[in-house]
Amino acid sequence: MQNFFVEPSQIRDNKIFMEGKDVNHIKNVLRMKPGEDIRITDGNGSLYLCCIEKYENGGAFLDIIKEISADTELPSRIFLFQGLPKGDKMEWIVQKAVELGAYSIVPFAAKRSVAKLDEKKAEKKQSRWQSIARGAAEQSGRGIIPEVKRVMSFAEALKTAGDLDVVLIPYELEEGMAETARVIDGIRPGQSIGVFIGPEGGFEEEEIARAREAGAVPITLGRRILRTETAGLTALSVLMYHLESGAHSLIERKE
Repeated sequence: MQNFFVEPSQIRDNKIFMEGKDVNHIKNVLRMKPGEDIRITDGNGSLYLCCIEKYENGGAFLDIIKEISADTELPSRIFLFQGLPKGDKMEWIVQKAVELGAYSIVPFAAKRSVAKLDEKKAEKKQSRWQSIARGAAEQSGRGIIPEVKRVMSFAEALKTAGDLDVVLIPYELEEGMAETARVIDGIRPGQSIGVFIGPEGGFEEEEIARAREAGAVPITLGRRILRTETAGLTALSVLMYHLESGAHSLIERKE
């Protein structure tokens, strides 16, 4: 059952009032009728099983049946720092990152980023990406809507990651799968995690050096060179499995 998000202010006296595009989707796309059940999330992790009472004046009135357990969030907050890719790749990255449990997505301009966005275009893109994040959160049953931050410079992104417990930066020239396994095995639920992914051309050595100085740990994702839209999702998948399974050894400890 798909989730829909509302603001906490829309929940009152055991009822929920919905308005806007979601109502049109529920009524005219999903063709849900009064009396049918629906799940609503307040964006803060509270999840409600509701029954559609009626549609009126472009809105939907729901009766809360009960609050149910929302256990779809990872035990750690993962921040995906994504170097700006070409074209519309960022839309796909945002959608899949949300499905895999990312807490926030931070786009940044790296030296080899081909995409160049002025302030006006960057704001428009951010709004579009945030809308995609909302839709992906609803589809995947998330308890929150991950925030897509404004487009930053690489230096700003490193500063933003400065308060995180663990910061990883997959790099194609890094070697040693055993060391990658050791680093990931050392991550524990509750720690905040940052993952830096370069654009199509990857990171320059100078950027890797700056990341090291800022406390980031270069790792390898294997012997194959991954596309920018694949690398971040690979890292997220490994972290998701590690955090949710309690795994202590995810990768073969052999060079």
